[in-house]
Amino acid sequence: MPTDFDKGAYPEPPRQTPAVDKQTALPNPALILSKLFYYSVDLPVTTFRDVVDSIRAKNKSVYYHQKFRRVPDLTECQQGDYLCYYEAEMQWRRDYKVDQEIVKVVQERMRACHQREGASYQQNCAKEIEQFNEATKNFQSRYGDLGAYASGRKCLMKQKERMMAAQASSA
Repeated sequence: MPTDFDKGAYPEPPRQTPAVDKQTALPNPALILSKLFYYSVDLPVTTFRDVVDSIRAKNKSVYYHQKFRRVPDLTECQQGDYLCYYEAEMQWRRDYKVDQEIVKVVQERMRACHQREGASYQQNCAKEIEQFNEATKNFQSRYGDLGAYASGRKCLMKQKERMMAAQASSA
């Protein structure tokens, strides 16, 4: 109904619900406690969360676009520089995960070619098979035999032993 209707022509119908019969003049303690909780706890927390959410919405960073700068390798860290050790270890772990994903992608390509070509996959998928063999050989030479608790330091020691063995066999 519009707000400017004629009240004489259209009187409000009488209420069907009875008026509340108050027994006491004291206010309801449950109402007081609920209002106290709302204004002292709920409203400030909700307001703070809304402010934080609005700030975070402006500075939204997408995790898969994160770019890490390259840090010095363990061989370039000064002795006792634990922050450098930590950064080098975290970089090694990222490199390890990337190398795992590279091997998975190459393996998926080889399997897809094998599925697509059927019985004649040996000659038609030679490029994919060669690429897979090269990727697994490189991954095994770098990360193989490191065990379950692989780390950048263990990998560096393995590389050092491999270089010393190659130098001893060439001499």
